[in-house]
Parts: sequence; C-alpha cells; structure tokens
Amino acid sequence: MIAKISNGKETAGLIRYLFDTKKAKDHTDPHLVASWDGFAPDPGRSEDADATRRLLVADLDLHVKQARRLGRAPEQHVWHCSIRAAETDRHLNDDEWADIARRIVAATGIAPDGDPDGCRWVAVRHAPDHIHIAATKVRADLRTARHWNDYHTADRELAAIEKEYGLLQVVRGDRTAAKRPTRAEQEKARRAGHDKTAPERLRATVRTALAAASSMEEFVHLLRHIDGILVEIVHFPSGDVRGYKVALADDAGGPIWYSGSKLAPDLSFPKIQERLANIEPQRAYQPGRRRPNPWHQASAATERIPHHLAQGDDEAAQAHLAVFGEALDALPLLAPQHLRPQLREAASAFERATRSRIRAEHHHARALRGAVRAMLREPAPKDGAALAMFLDVAILVVIAAARWHQLRHHDQQVGAAQQTLLHLQAAYEQAAAAPLAVLAQHRPPQQAVDRHIRHLHHAVPDHVEQVIEDPAFDALTAALAEAEAAGHDPEQLLQQAADQRALDDARRPARVLTWRVERLSARPAPSAQARAAQAHSPAWADSAAQRPIPPAHEAAAAPAPQPPRARRR
Repeated sequence: MIAKISNGKETAGLIRYLFDTKKAKDHTDPHLVASWDGFAPDPGRSEDADATRRLLVADLDLHVKQARRLGRAPEQHVWHCSIRAAETDRHLNDDEWADIARRIVAATGIAPDGDPDGCRWVAVRHAPDHIHIAATKVRADLRTARHWNDYHTADRELAAIEKEYGLLQVVRGDRTAAKRPTRAEQEKARRAGHDKTAPERLRATVRTALAAASSMEEFVHLLRHIDGILVEIVHFPSGDVRGYKVALADDAGGPIWYSGSKLAPDLSFPKIQERLANIEPQRAYQPGRRRPNPWHQASAATERIPHHLAQGDDEAAQAHLAVFGEALDALPLLAPQHLRPQLREAASAFERATRSRIRAEHHHARALRGAVRAMLREPAPKDGAALAMFLDVAILVVIAAARWHQLRHHDQQVGAAQQTLLHLQAAYEQAAAAPLAVLAQHRPPQQAVDRHIRHLHHAVPDHVEQVIEDPAFDALTAALAEAEAAGHDPEQLLQQAADQRALDDARRPARVLTWRVERLSARPAPSAQARAAQAHSPAWADSAAQRPIPPAHEAAAAPAPQPPRARRR
C-alpha cells in the first residue's frame, strides 16, 4: 500500500472532488466508509447529494471556523491522505478500509486513539482499490493537530497493515534517497524534449564532477567549465564558504537553483568536503621505476571490496560502496562511445545503493578514490582490456553490495544494485569481446596448450572440460603464456584464481579465469625463492581463499543475491 499526503486551504473543493462522478470517470460508487464519530452525513448515500455535501463540509469545518474567530486557524487547514492498494492485492471490503483509515489517522496524529479532542475526518471510497481521508487540522480544543512527519508514520503503519492483511509488502526506503521529481518537473522536462528532469540531470553532472575532482577547488572549477551548468558559491557573512548551488543555463523560464543537499543527501557541501579530504595521493613517478598503472590499481582496490563488505565493519563498508559509486560515475568519461549509455545507466542506478542510514567513514576507501582520480588523468587504454577487466571486477562488487544491503534489509538499495547489474553485464559483454578476441590470436603452440591443460587439471579438476570447451579458452591459454613469459608460475596463478571463488556457478569459466589471471599477472612476478616458499606454505592458500570474489557476471542464476558459497581450500 502507498500513501500520498497533501495539505490544502479549501474543504469544500476536496469533498466536491471526492464525491464527483461526472468529471472523474473512475469514481464509480463514492461513499463514506468511516468518519470521526461514525455519524457523519454521507453524500454518496443521500437522495439530496448537494445538500448533504454542504452539511458534511460544515461539520468538518466547525472547529476551523471557531479557531479562525480567535485568529488561531492554520492557513492550510485541510489534510488529505490517499491510500492505494497494489494491483495484485485482493479487493478489501468497506469494514477493512474503515479499519485502515482509523489506524492511519491515529498513527499520524490527526485523531490519536483515545483522544476525544481529535480532528474531524472522513474516509471516502470511490473506487475498489483505494480510499481518501479528508480531515481538518483543528482539534476540538482549537489547537492545531501535531502531524509532523505524517508521511513516514503513515508509511510505517501501512507496512504493518500489509503484513496483517496479507497484502503485497511494498519496498520502502530509509529516507536516504534523492527527492523524487515532481509532476511539474517531469512535465517541464517532457515539453523541453528531455528524458530526465532538471534535478536528475544536475545530480548526474555533480556526481561526475565529484568523481573527477581531488579538491573542493577543483570540484567547483570542473562544474564551472561544464557547458550548460551555472554554479554559484554561497558564503557566510564572515566570507567562509557555506555551500554551493547549481542550475541549468537552458532551463525554460530562467534558471532554477538547487543546493547540493537538494539534489541528494550525499551531495551537500559538508559531505563533499569530507569525501574529498580522504583521497590517497598518487606517488610521484621516479625515473628508473616502473610507472604504476592506475587501471590496475583501481581494479585491485575494487576486487577487495567484497572482502571489506564481509568484515562486519558497516561504516567502512558504506565508505567502499560510496567510492565504488564514484568509480562508476567516472567510467562514462573513459569508455568508448558505444558503451557510455549502459555505463551511465549503471552509475545512475547504483547511486541509490551508495547511501543508507549507516554513516560512511571515508578514510577506509582512500586507495580506490585516489586510483579513480589517477585513471581520469591518463588516456584510456586503447585495447579495451583494462576497461573489460575493471567491469569484470565491478560486477562482482555489485553482487556483493546487493547481498550486503539485503542482510541489512535495505530493500531499495538491493533493487538498485540488481538494476545496476543488468547494465554492467550488458556493458561488459560488449567491452570484453574485442580484447578477448585479440588475446586469443596469441594462442601459444599446442605443446604449451597441453601443458596449461595439465595445470588446469591440478588447479580446477572439476571444471577442466567446461574450461576447454569455453570459446574463451584460447584467450586463457594466451594469458597464461604471457604470464609465464613475465616470470609467473602458470599453475600457481590458476590456483590463486580458482581459490578466489569456486567456479561451480560459472557459465563461462575460461573467461572468468582469463581476467583473474590477467589481474594477478599484472603484479610483479615473485622470485624463484618466493615461489618455492609459497608452494610449501599452507597459509598461502588460506590467504588467497579469504578474498571472496564471486563470478557474478557469469552466474547462470538470476541476479538476486544468494548466500556465499563455501570457499575452496
């Protein structure tokens, strides 16, 4: 069930609408199902509907008129709440709707249980699936009703009603979502030919600028250099910065300004300051040393996020989800043109999954935030392998994020993560095809392939046939050959890749192993002595197995999060 609450100035206009059957075609049988005392006149069951309607309005307005004479009546004295059942719910009878109405007016403070001075109200049913509650907000003691936070108290009561009545349990938020666009904003966007409203467009732009900025000054600078965006910095009387406002330059009728907190709770000036203060600076390049690859650094930091989410430190986990959202915001700036629509949709969907009532401790996610900024300061790799590798890891993070939110009953965030997964999977399929094909062209001679097959028998004995039959098998052998040439032990790489997560639910295990081998072989190869020590150390296998990275993008099951599988030893 969903409640919609509004306030107004005219009781007569609302009652006229609720009992109208001419202009409103869905008003099939308007009638009262409940009222403040059970004896209110019912225009829907009267031979003289107009006279009865006027009588009902007078009764509802009685205390308002009394308070007005004393100068104590609120200007907007009408309280209107509509409650609609889901399409799949059974049709409730009048008695059930009456019970629901009484519970809502009691929960919201309009007419508390046992209070003889509660406000006057009526519940009107004019269609099978919903009712309207009309009330005047002046109590019998001529005080104004205390109905603060009424939407959330009504929503909480409706959640209990859904369980008791066996109705569809609506997914509810935790008050951390961005404000929904109003109908006026949606109509304005439609007339201007835009898919999204002005606040939605501004929110995406601000998030992208934040993902690229390393300081507050750079954040403002980037916003000011984006075409079509107006920026204004707000100062305290002392001259210190108080906040910022943004608007669209091409907004019809003149620019409408939005503060960061109006766009989203985590885009307020203080929240942005806190995030930008926690960026790990990239080490300066030293001649003679190998220049670090920011894509590999970002992939390495991202693939550790599922492990962080499993540690039980919710504040740290929330920080990692927030910075991962920044990474998704940055990807459209780095990806080829044909991948950008899916990546933008993924970033937009995951934005909801980056926020919860848990406060993020952003210093935990400094490494990835710094790597993302470094990625944006270097040309994107032309072969697409780095992007495909990052998307491979990103999909794993989204599945882990959905599971993390699900365990904490963050229903809206779970839905957002699942929606993100669909877009990332589509982007990954497009991004991975070309680099895998290029890699497959470097398939080693058959003698080397046979040797790698023997390595597979040792590392993943239960999946050898499936790996060999996978179209990506040639790419896997090429990746193993390149890693071997760089000084890595192919069998140890395969063992590490397999120990990260079992391949039981993988549709394309060779592709899973290829990207894992690529990520692992990007690190400096261990010396011969180190490899020998690893091979004889039981702690090596345990430490590798403690990094849970599910092959989510290859899962044959639906995207709904599932309990983690037992790690292989």
